[in-house]
Amino acid sequence: MCSTQSMTHKLNIAFLSIGILFFNLLLAQDISLFNQLNGRLDYTAIGNTLNTSENNSAVNCVINTASSATLNLSTTQTIEAAYLYWAGSGSGDFNVTLNNTNITPSRTFAYTLDSSRQFFAAFADVTTLIQTEGNGLYTLSNLEQIEISSAYCSTGTNFAGWAITVIYSDPALPLNQLNVYDGLESVPDTITIELNNLNVMDTNGARIGFIAWEGDAGLAVDEVLQMNGITLSNPPLNPANNAFNGTNSFTNDSNLYNMDIDVYPIENTINVGDSSAVIQLTSGQDLVMVNNIITVLNSQLPDASVTINSIDLRCNSRELTIEYTIENQNSTHLLAANTPIAFYAETDLVAQAQTSNDIPINGSESNLISFTIAPSNLNPMNLTIVVDDLGTGTGVVTEISETNNTAEIPIEFLESPETTPLSPLISCNFGNNEAVFNLQNALDEIDFSFDLETAVFYQSLEDLINDLSPLVNPSQYINTNSISTIYFRLDAEPCYEIFSVNLEVSDCEPTIPQGFSPNGDGYNDWFNIVGLYDVFLEHELLIFNRFGTLIFKGNNELQWDGKSNFGPLKGSNLLPVGTYFYVLHLKVPNSKPKSGWVYMNY
Repeated sequence: MCSTQSMTHKLNIAFLSIGILFFNLLLAQDISLFNQLNGRLDYTAIGNTLNTSENNSAVNCVINTASSATLNLSTTQTIEAAYLYWAGSGSGDFNVTLNNTNITPSRTFAYTLDSSRQFFAAFADVTTLIQTEGNGLYTLSNLEQIEISSAYCSTGTNFAGWAITVIYSDPALPLNQLNVYDGLESVPDTITIELNNLNVMDTNGARIGFIAWEGDAGLAVDEVLQMNGITLSNPPLNPANNAFNGTNSFTNDSNLYNMDIDVYPIENTINVGDSSAVIQLTSGQDLVMVNNIITVLNSQLPDASVTINSIDLRCNSRELTIEYTIENQNSTHLLAANTPIAFYAETDLVAQAQTSNDIPINGSESNLISFTIAPSNLNPMNLTIVVDDLGTGTGVVTEISETNNTAEIPIEFLESPETTPLSPLISCNFGNNEAVFNLQNALDEIDFSFDLETAVFYQSLEDLINDLSPLVNPSQYINTNSISTIYFRLDAEPCYEIFSVNLEVSDCEPTIPQGFSPNGDGYNDWFNIVGLYDVFLEHELLIFNRFGTLIFKGNNELQWDGKSNFGPLKGSNLLPVGTYFYVLHLKVPNSKPKSGWVYMNY
């Protein structure tokens, strides 16, 4: 995306070199869109020749090493960018001085006419220098090594000159689109250049600008510049049959020997809605070589683009949470709310969204979206976000550029290795096949390459993957609901690892107390044999008094609470304080009766 704030774009001037039958040795340099800027912008250009007169064989072959020109912007015009070009005959001088500042080029161009003649041009960004010095006199000096040998002077092809294109903003200007086309094309007789990426909203004030080098004011053999079949002219400065005649259309100077700085109105050569234009140059004697062309057109359109800020991938999940930003940076109009956004996994539409608010010029809007990618989609895969897309590859918004609506990122879903089973944990049944387990003991089997403090336990693999209902107190876990396997995860790269541990409930030997006190205080009120009830379901408990009389028969449904339910003492009253004897039959294979005494006290 281009930005009118940064203004670091190489907004270049048009180079038209007029000589005699040039042969362009540089290939693949067709004129094409180089850059595009939008805003309340326009441009002007200053510069000067270093020739002392027209370059023809009848005059002295003298070329200076310095010349000056004056920049004069109004107080409402703010310099946003400035670009220096210099050119001449010979192999080139790529170290010059502008107002005592040494300049070296960031781009150079070279052309060969024949074995004895060649020409050069150079480009440098001088924005900071021009912004610092502002209006006033600019002198380019130390432009040396210009060829004035007989091969050049006798044929009138010796020249040197310089020009600065100054891009400025002005609040009084309409919202314009500046297109910069770049390349190197030569004209033996005729050249046709198609300018694409135009977006004509209003023809008022539309212009096209060039800079030409080496042209002769007195040489006008079929030297015509046309746009869309209409001849461009600016008489009397630039007549229709002599487009490149040593003039500056911005300053009305007419003594720029062998160079032109020209701009033409094109209000009558284009129409609202045009997206392209055709430039045609003809020359019956001079050969024209085009390097750059600038168009200035009124344009009020948004320019949507999308940036992927972050992707949240969950381990062992195909759910994506995406933070993205919709921008309207390279624009001359707001981007309306409800602009559609489509999300593609490879070529499959997987989600849709839309902008929430009107996004102003140079504004943006960030949002989050979560969706799940079907298992049928590849892993890894490419995720593509397209703004201004109905999900069918078509949009609803006319934009400055339709080629910057897409952001793409490769996605590889995180998958942990297969679940690793560990040795089972065994605990005593306290009833109904339930037991208390210290799940932390399972970590004793894990090596120290893991951070064991990150262990999180779950009752099912599904809960683990979806991070649902982690166990709060794994050191005192009771296996209710017939849970027989516990799963836990430990942090690892790139994804956590999963472990499982089986829970085994063992019918351990019951723990028989030696006393109880059935006094109704709610504490130790019955003969509670731990690990007996709801564990050994068929057991039988027999209680005898100190005389050997059977006074109580109990089972899994009947616990002894200090009263007799058998024999002559049967009743609802508590038995006397004292020592009693028990015999416990667990009634499981290979189990022997357990006997002993218990003291009952109130």
